[in-house]
Amino acid sequence: MWKREQKQSVGNQCLVSNRTLNTWKEAMPMDDEAGSELHSADAEQNSEPMSEEMLRNAYHLSRLRSSSVEIREKGAERLKEELAKAQRELKLKDEECEKLSKVREQLEQELEELTASLFEEAHKMVREANTKQATAEKKLKEAQGKIDVLLAEVTALKTLVITSTPSSPNRELHPQLQIPSKAVFKKGHGRNKSMSNAIVTATTQNSQLQPINKDGREINLILYDEFLAWKEEPTLDKVCPFLERIYQEDIGPCLSFAKHELTEAVQAAVESNTLSIEPAVVQALPVVKASAIECGGPKKCALSGLSRTCKHRIKLGDSGSYFYISPSCRSRITAVCNFLTYIRYIQQGLVRQDVEQMYWEVMKLRKEMSVAKLGYYTEES
Repeated sequence: MWKREQKQSVGNQCLVSNRTLNTWKEAMPMDDEAGSELHSADAEQNSEPMSEEMLRNAYHLSRLRSSSVEIREKGAERLKEELAKAQRELKLKDEECEKLSKVREQLEQELEELTASLFEEAHKMVREANTKQATAEKKLKEAQGKIDVLLAEVTALKTLVITSTPSSPNRELHPQLQIPSKAVFKKGHGRNKSMSNAIVTATTQNSQLQPINKDGREINLILYDEFLAWKEEPTLDKVCPFLERIYQEDIGPCLSFAKHELTEAVQAAVESNTLSIEPAVVQALPVVKASAIECGGPKKCALSGLSRTCKHRIKLGDSGSYFYISPSCRSRITAVCNFLTYIRYIQQGLVRQDVEQMYWEVMKLRKEMSVAKLGYYTEES
C-alpha cells in the first residue's frame, strides 16, 4: 500500500515536472538541437513514463535555463544603462562642441571686424597721404609757374634794358650828365607834383584793389570761339583764324607807316622779338663817336617822315643803326609788342589764368592796338 502511494506521488511529480517543463519550453524558445532532443524526450515521456533521475535532470536543466534568462535580462539592463550613460555623455559633448563653435564664430567675426577696421584705417591714411601729395605737387607747380613767369618777365625786361657804356652813356641812369633845364613858371596856382603823384598812385592802387567790373562788355562768340580753338593748340603761325584776323584788323594797320622799306623791317623785327626801344636824349657833353649809325633825327621821325619831336629811338636786331621815332609810332610799336609778348607767354604755358580772363586780356591788348593805330598816345610815350 505504501509502495502504491509512493508510485502515485512519483507519478504526480512527473506530471507536474512535465507541465512545468512544457510551460518553460513555451516561454523560452531553445536551439534547434535542444528542441529536437526535448521533442524526442517528450515523445518518449508521452510514450513511456519518465524515471526519477530523468525528472531531476530536467528540473535542474529548467533551473539552469531560468538562471540564464535572468543573466540575459540583467545583461540587457546593464547594456541599456551603459547606452543611456553613453548617450548622456555624447549629449554633453555635443553641447560643449556647440559652445566651442559659437566661441569660434564670435572670434572669427571679431577678427573680420578688426581686419576691416585696419584696412579702412590704412586706406584713410593712404588717402590723406595722396591728398597731401597732390596739394604739395599743386603748390610746387604753381611756384614753378610763378618762377617761370618771373624768369620770362626778367628776360623780357633784359631785352628792354638800356645799357650804359663809356662810349654811349645812359643819361637817365646818370643824372649828372643831363643838362639842367630852366624851370618854366606859369601864372596862377601850381599843384605840388609830389602830391599829385601820390594821389595818382593811391588812385591806381585803389583801382587795382577793386574787382573787375564786367558791366559794359559782352563776349563776341565768334572771336571767343576762334580764341578757344587757338588755345587748344597755341601757335604763332599767321594762318590760324585767330591770328589771321588780328593781323588783318590790328597788327597790320598798326605797323603800317609811310616808309615802306623800314616798315617791313620793323614788322619782321617785332615778330622775331629782336626790336629794342630806348630813350633818345640830346647829349650836352662832347659827342663821342658811337659804333651805331643814327638815322633820322630828334626832330624827324624815321617811320612817318614827319617833323616831330622824337624822344625814343629803335634798333632792329643786331644791326648798328638807330632810328628815331615819334611818340605815336612808339605807341603803335609798343602796343603790338605787348600783344605778341602775351601771346608767346600763353603758348609757353606761363599764364596761369582762366580762359575767359585770357580772352579779355587779349581783347584789352587789341583795344590798345586799335587806339594806337588811330594816332592816340599818352604824353608819357
